[in-house]
Amino acid sequence: MNASPIETEALVIGAGPVGLFAIFALGRVGMRCHVVDSLGEPGGQCMALYPEKPIYDIPAQPSILAADLVDRLLEQAKPFRPVFHLGQTAQTMEAGPKGGWRIATSAGTVFHAKTVIVAAGAGAFGPNRPPLADLESYEGRSVFYMVKRPADLAGKKVVIAGGGDSAVDWAVLLAGLAAKVSVVHRRAKFRAAPDNIAKLETLAQAGKVELVIPYQLHALEGADGRLDAVVVADLDGGTRRLEADTLLPFYGMAGDLGPIGQWGLALAEGRIEVDRASFATNRPGIFAVGDIATYPGKLRLILSGFAEATTAAHAAFAHARPGQALHFEHSTTAGLPPLA
Repeated sequence: MNASPIETEALVIGAGPVGLFAIFALGRVGMRCHVVDSLGEPGGQCMALYPEKPIYDIPAQPSILAADLVDRLLEQAKPFRPVFHLGQTAQTMEAGPKGGWRIATSAGTVFHAKTVIVAAGAGAFGPNRPPLADLESYEGRSVFYMVKRPADLAGKKVVIAGGGDSAVDWAVLLAGLAAKVSVVHRRAKFRAAPDNIAKLETLAQAGKVELVIPYQLHALEGADGRLDAVVVADLDGGTRRLEADTLLPFYGMAGDLGPIGQWGLALAEGRIEVDRASFATNRPGIFAVGDIATYPGKLRLILSGFAEATTAAHAAFAHARPGQALHFEHSTTAGLPPLA
């Protein structure tokens, strides 16, 4: 555990797109912040699930890859010198000795924060893992739950398991890059965007993708974390052996509020209830924005989260500096204000 707590005006929990924009919004009102996230890099689900997929509803960006959006948000936040604490989960919260809140993480980091903005998306999340023997020994070497750099799979024999958007999207993308792409799904119908399903079927007819249906994962073959083959089984128990260097199981991610759910915050259907005027929770100085927040008329969109973060930052300023007037100006006039 740290020798002494970290004192900060604002602590942002969650480094997804909305959390990253909250850094900028806080900086615009002159507040620096520390940021905690359970993942090992900023970006949240954008980086963990679909870094190479385009997003179409970001203002002034007709299309932008999720990874590029994260890069630009980090660049936008950089002038405000945020301090990231990655790979650790915010666990306990209690009243601080000098007011505000004392937050401790799974890594033993302790913060005394005047205000907290929870932008944790769906909460701490991780992949739904297939029930395969010795799976752990292959994870990170031959079995991956996300693709960061498609070029790493060039010339590889890739088995993709799943029938949703991620499985279909990556099969289409890797068809022209990998030496072989096999898609394993337990039923003949896929649950993905119709256009991408059509592309997948066209690639299969051309022999560029093999559809292994209806089958499901059965076993892994290999040694020392290096995969040689994926064994699949049909509904009658018959098995097939697919030569493979890499397995990509896309069975979705499991989200969980985790310790945040025990902080005494008012919840509704697994999300934090907030006042729509300020995004304040029922606990003073704690705000919630993005997918983790709920209120009447809520739209779970990144662009909605950006607006919520801006409003919450102004409310956090008023809470952290009571009686101090905020002389707000448009960014075209004020530029980027110096921080105290």
